[in-house]
Amino acid sequence: MQRRLKIGVLYSRMRVEEKWIFAALAKQGLDYVRLDDRVIHFDLEDPTPWREFDAVLERSISYNSGLYALRILNAWGIPTVNTAAVAEVCGDKLTTSVMLAKAGVPQPHNKVAFSTAAALDAIEEFGYPVVLKPVIGSWGRLLAKINDRDAAEAILEHKSILGSVQHSIFYIQEFIKKPGRDIRVLLVGDKVLTAIYRKSEHWITNTARGAEGQVFSITPEVESICLKAAEAVGGGILAIDLVEHPDKGLVVNEVNHTMEFHSAQPVSRVNIADEIVNYVVEIANASKEVV
Repeated sequence: MQRRLKIGVLYSRMRVEEKWIFAALAKQGLDYVRLDDRVIHFDLEDPTPWREFDAVLERSISYNSGLYALRILNAWGIPTVNTAAVAEVCGDKLTTSVMLAKAGVPQPHNKVAFSTAAALDAIEEFGYPVVLKPVIGSWGRLLAKINDRDAAEAILEHKSILGSVQHSIFYIQEFIKKPGRDIRVLLVGDKVLTAIYRKSEHWITNTARGAEGQVFSITPEVESICLKAAEAVGGGILAIDLVEHPDKGLVVNEVNHTMEFHSAQPVSRVNIADEIVNYVVEIANASKEVV
C-alpha cells in the first residue's frame, strides 16, 4: 500500500491564510506537519528528519527565516514551494526589478544608488514627488513619498544613519498617480487564479494599510503580463501587483512569493487555499516520479 504524501508547512503565526491551508490539507486527507519557524531548528549534519517530507510549503512572515530554511531544504533535495531561488528574487525589490527588466516586463521607472549624494542626484533627475522604498520589506512599511528636496535630504540622511545594509541601498521609484487603486493578481503555477482591486484614498494601496478589496475580472492583457512576470522570477505561487500607469498602461509594481490572501479569497470566491494545496501536491508527486 502506497503511503500518503507528507507535507510540511513552515509558518510563523496562525493567520487566517494558514487556517485555510491547514483545513485544505485536512480535507484532502493529507498527512501534514505544522512547522513553527520560532520553534524548529536544523542540524546541518543530519537532514534525515526532514527527508520524511515529500514537499514543504513556506509561509514564514520573516523573509530571512523563510529564505534560509528554503536554502537548507533545497540543498538537501527536498522540494519546496516556493523554491529558495524564487524567494531570493521576490523578497528583494531590486532583484525583482532587474529580472523583470531582463524579461521585458513593463514596470515603473526605478533607479538605484549606493550613497546619499548619488541618491539625491537620482531623485532630482526624476523630479518630485518620488517614492523611496526599502529593497526588502512588505505591507507597505518604510515607504516614503518624497515631495521636495528638504524632505529628500532629511530622509536620505536618516536612512544612512540607521546603518543597516538594507538602508544603504537607495531604491527610488517614480511616483505614479494611481486612480485610487491597484490590482492584485494571484497565480499558482502557470494558472492565473483570480484578481482583486485594492482601493484606497491613500497613495499606498496595501490591504494591510486598510485598502478595500473589490472584484476584478481578469483580462487577456493582465493574464499575459502576469504570466510573463511569473516566468521572469521563476514561477510558483505568487501575487503580482499591477498599477495603472497614466502613460505606460499596466505595469508590474511588485511580485510576492508568500502572499496573504485574506481579502482576495472571500472577495473573489475562489478557494485559493485549495489551489495552493493542489499545487504543493503536484510538486510533491512530480518529485517522487523523478526519483
